[in-house]
Amino acid sequence: MRIAIALLVAAALPLRAQPPLTRAQLAERVRAETLASWNAYEQYAWGHDELRPLSKTPRDWYGESLLITPVDSLDTLILLGLPAEAEKARKLIDGKLSFDKDVSVKNFEITIRVLGGLLSGYQLTGDERLLHLADDLGTRLLPVFNSPTGMPYVNVNLKTGATSGTKSNPAEIGTLLLEFGTLSKLTHKPLYYDKAKNAVVQLYKRRSAIGLVADEIDVETGQWTSRASHVGGAIDSYYEYLLKCARFFDDKDLAAMWRASIRAVNRHLADGPWYGEADFQTGKRTLSEFGSLHAFFPAVLAMGGDTKRAARLQKSAFKMWQVAGIEPEVLNYKTMAIVDPRYPLRPEIIESAYYLRHYTNGARYVEMGRTFFDALYAHCRTDAGYTTLKSVVTKEKSDLMPSYFLAETMKYLYLLFAPDDALRFDSVVFNTEAHPLRRTW
Repeated sequence: MRIAIALLVAAALPLRAQPPLTRAQLAERVRAETLASWNAYEQYAWGHDELRPLSKTPRDWYGESLLITPVDSLDTLILLGLPAEAEKARKLIDGKLSFDKDVSVKNFEITIRVLGGLLSGYQLTGDERLLHLADDLGTRLLPVFNSPTGMPYVNVNLKTGATSGTKSNPAEIGTLLLEFGTLSKLTHKPLYYDKAKNAVVQLYKRRSAIGLVADEIDVETGQWTSRASHVGGAIDSYYEYLLKCARFFDDKDLAAMWRASIRAVNRHLADGPWYGEADFQTGKRTLSEFGSLHAFFPAVLAMGGDTKRAARLQKSAFKMWQVAGIEPEVLNYKTMAIVDPRYPLRPEIIESAYYLRHYTNGARYVEMGRTFFDALYAHCRTDAGYTTLKSVVTKEKSDLMPSYFLAETMKYLYLLFAPDDALRFDSVVFNTEAHPLRRTW
């Protein structure tokens, strides 16, 4: 009887709240989830580009694999302290990766994911085969720059060099120099740097009288085919690379271009605590929308020294995340209505939290990271890795674990929580796919 009474009393007592996990414990949880996701890729999609977690089947971008997930994930596996997995990925790349394929690839995506991944992998491992592969890939991508303007075509055939796609955008034109420039320095081939920098210069020369670029341009005629200006997808990483390349390569031209560009962006696109869309010629507001791809911008503002504006924008982005418990692809920030309900496992808001924690040492950004990780775990985790969401409202899952989930999302989460000496922030520059590059030349 006494035991029964004791049990009843114990049941009536409130449960003692568990103390929140420490940063070190959070980092270890991210590491464990990264390992589980990588193991799922190994089990169900080994040797292919990406994993479909729900169907447990592989996906190849172009009908045959370019090993996009292994190349994209190699530096993550190294930085998170998973040496056996990193070594297995490196051996797969060394033994199986070939670019001698009759496939037309998207230059921008292959540059940031594969070329960037090979370069960071080489710098972290010293494996000369990775640099040789990067050089071979760079050579095969060079024909994209053979347009009348010098701005790159969208696609190129890796075997024939045939190009296609004349309608491009600032992101795809201006987000190549970190990778091609690093390849240039490591191989002592100036052509890589010169071609990629000229593309940026040609784009910048075509900015409007008020200093803005729009989100579509014809690379053959040099004429804009859109008037929409913003800091979201199709423009976003153009601004990121102006700043990063200016610093990484000590390029005074790019530094001047960054200063002029950020003044125009802050003057015409900032909308209170948000950044919206405007006509690139007049500056007139056209849309009050902000989304997951815009959420990289606090990181760039912080890197540029404007931590006050960066913190304000990150606070706005966090509000976007909280509307449905995980961020939508696009939000109308005037009405707080979700415009595009997808969540494709994007990393940008986490990236910005990591940068702001570094620059301000603010504990709030670790707490944001805890919210991000808890939501990912609750809504995107499967028994075979993590998957994208069709809707943040219904939480209905789609069926894809993009390579950038391991390359960026989990890496930035880990670095947000990990001890500061896990990676010397000021010793690297991250490309837009989160591949850390070093000035090793």
